[in-house]
Amino acid sequence: MLCDKRMPVELKGKVYRMVDRPALLYGAECWPIKKTHVQKLMVTEMRIIRWICGYTRKDKISNGVIRDLVKVAPIEDKMRETRLGWFSHVKKGVWTLQ
Repeated sequence: MLCDKRMPVELKGKVYRMVDRPALLYGAECWPIKKTHVQKLMVTEMRIIRWICGYTRKDKISNGVIRDLVKVAPIEDKMRETRLGWFSHVKKGVWTLQ
């Protein structure tokens, strides 16, 4: 489905957000994150998004433009959201134990 050129790019973006991104971020709430991990995830995400759109790096289209086409937020922001959600969940559990 993601390779089909007849499918709208926005629909492919929805599939990416529902299937691929959760697989990339599985368990990220409790990873000891380093800058190299974030960089590798960002590179992987952009490879997937460019592949979905049918562009390569040789086309010289910026990441921001491609993200706007697919309507996808950066994976770094989503990772931060999941980590903060997990932190608040753990924090609530700590306060109930005291």
